[in-house]
Amino acid sequence: MKIAFIGLGNMGAPMALNLLKNGHTLNVFDLNQAAVQTLVDAGASASASPKAAATGVECVVTMLPAAAHVKRVLTADDGVLAGIARGATIVDSSTIDPASAQAFAKLAAERGNPFVDAPVSGGTGGAAAGTLTFMVGANAGVYEQVKPMLAAMGKNIVHCGDTGMGQVAKICNNLLLGITMAGVAEAMSLGVALGIDPKVLAGIVNTSTGRCWSSDTYNPYPGIVETAPASRGYTGGFGTDLMLKDLGLAADAAKSAKQPVYLGALAQQLYQTMSKHGDGGLDFSSVIKLYHDVGAKR
Repeated sequence: MKIAFIGLGNMGAPMALNLLKNGHTLNVFDLNQAAVQTLVDAGASASASPKAAATGVECVVTMLPAAAHVKRVLTADDGVLAGIARGATIVDSSTIDPASAQAFAKLAAERGNPFVDAPVSGGTGGAAAGTLTFMVGANAGVYEQVKPMLAAMGKNIVHCGDTGMGQVAKICNNLLLGITMAGVAEAMSLGVALGIDPKVLAGIVNTSTGRCWSSDTYNPYPGIVETAPASRGYTGGFGTDLMLKDLGLAADAAKSAKQPVYLGALAQQLYQTMSKHGDGGLDFSSVIKLYHDVGAKR
């Protein structure tokens, strides 16, 4: 399949590389020319604009930071909708609010283009390994059309319902992820403050009822999981500011549904504090630094 891939960040670049590895032909666009060059070296073609990337392809995949970026890429004079052929599918794997996904779908439909919201879970490791989970919002027919392409980048391709439901699944998942990471950070910090070896504590948690991904795969305490960002100074991974953005999306969606999110609001405040302290670029597991800072002041 000939595909345009727009957005070659920490997640987008390895996703695009997996499409190439699976035999797809790619036009790529990103403002970061070094990221573009990496894909070109792997066999992709560089494009001067989203419009140019979308010209002559069967599918456009976008992986961008926020809804405002998706809107710009789609609707600008040099955007996707200015170049894409009628009938070609647009798949947005960004994490945005459900209402925006539905609005973009309406804009695309007016041009004769199916729109799919397909946010992902699995982190940069899953993106590189091609084991991401895709949460797909689309009608059943369009879902079946894009599923083989998504399978080149992910292991679990889940149809969540009509347009926007992929984003509903994603913001609920990340709401829980932000909460559980803060919980693991709190528990690990308390245990260390009370004198237990952090590796012993993590081993207990990971074989007991507190076990969760934030502990057994992505533990925020340094030295517990060798491959986790905590063991490399919280670099790479999923940024604190991105988690803060996702918790904001969940809070906004909850407000529109008049649904309380008590723990989500508290988690949002924790990540907001991290961002205010200048740590927004660190992996979100660095939230544990808040607990270390408190301990240092005692």
